[in-house]
Amino acid sequence: MSLQSHLVELRKRHSDLERKLEEAMRHPSADSLEIATLKRQKLQLKDEIERIRAGSTLH
Repeated sequence: MSLQSHLVELRKRHSDLERKLEEAMRHPSADSLEIATLKRQKLQLKDEIERIRAGSTLH
């Protein structure tokens, strides 16, 4: 997998998590553990995307 296609996939997963998070937060019976997990996963993806982008600009 090329670096560019990997970034595209990471961005897609980040976007999917954003939608799931927004949906979970709309429900009054939202599970706070699920919301925290989604937020953590989303942040990890964002960090990975930024690390890749920063690394690719150094070359």
